[in-house]
Amino acid sequence: MMLSEGMKKRGHHVSVWTPRPFFYKLPVPKKFGKWLGYIDQYLVFPFIVKYRLRKIKANTLFVFSDQALGPWVPLVAKFPHVIHCHDFLAQQSALNNIQENRITWTGKKYQSYIRNGFCKGRNFISVSNNTQKELEKFLVITPLKSGVVYNGLNQSFTAGNVSEARTFLSNQFSIPVNDGYILHVGGNQWYKNRQGVIEIYNSWCTQFNKETPLVLVGKSPAGKLLEAFNRSPFKKNIYFLSCLNDDAVKIAYKGASVFLFPSLAEGFGWPIAEAMASGCPVITTNEAPMTEVVGSAGFLINRCPSDETIVKSWANESAKVLNEVLELTENERKLAIENGIENAKRFDSENALSKIEAIYSDILHPLN
Repeated sequence: MMLSEGMKKRGHHVSVWTPRPFFYKLPVPKKFGKWLGYIDQYLVFPFIVKYRLRKIKANTLFVFSDQALGPWVPLVAKFPHVIHCHDFLAQQSALNNIQENRITWTGKKYQSYIRNGFCKGRNFISVSNNTQKELEKFLVITPLKSGVVYNGLNQSFTAGNVSEARTFLSNQFSIPVNDGYILHVGGNQWYKNRQGVIEIYNSWCTQFNKETPLVLVGKSPAGKLLEAFNRSPFKKNIYFLSCLNDDAVKIAYKGASVFLFPSLAEGFGWPIAEAMASGCPVITTNEAPMTEVVGSAGFLINRCPSDETIVKSWANESAKVLNEVLELTENERKLAIENGIENAKRFDSENALSKIEAIYSDILHPLN
């Protein structure tokens, strides 16, 4: 939607082609629905595309908004096209390169199908230098164009009155955060490492005898995350806030004492930029692309190890960094916030769209 609406505002004609549910709508048992959806996507939709291509104008650029749409790339490979690349976590998992995320045989075949498709593309835009490097390891043919454009924040995140933000959260959700809180924002995907957030919090509470609340914004805990929560000796101070609207999330950023984001991997890392733009100091993982987004304006910890026997040691060291940030002097904290706000200016949506538009234009009208 950002690409579509952004290019329309710049005077371009945009048409969105996407599979529609035909077979998927048939009254069959739910377990067959996924497979009928595959028929719509990979059998019916290609016929529709081929029919539409007979009437296509010469100055048309085909834009794939995600490399996961790779199976359809060969349909338009001879036309001007570009593929937006976000992250290759599923691809790396399929190649057994990520210990924390093992996938099934069918999953590996599906990712191979996707990879064979996007590898036939010739022009790419990645959301980070890290994503670009991973892309180029997959490609057999050197691309005509491979650019990097950082994501732009698609909403307005600004620093505000910290006290008011905390009062709002305290009143709205009945949690004791008026004196500050540690914040995490993310889903339950394996790479978000929400269990690691709890491990760091446990260690911090133990080492420094503190009880500042931990607030996790996102989906309700389940599976191993729920187990980690139930095991925590400090769970009375851990709060999960689910189904928050955008305005409430923005308020949560504004009122936080620190934003803790020990992600294992990302394509970009939206919450880092959002927190910084909101005037909240950020602690994140010392690996790309998190380091690309945080720049020199945040605080870094090591990646959580896959070996569970040394996770506690990692949490202990990470907790020390957490305590350092929470113990910043007033002037040190002010400087950290100012640096974060300045760093977040790099992620402006209009600037991102302008860079993308320039690449689109270059693909359509390459210099001879």
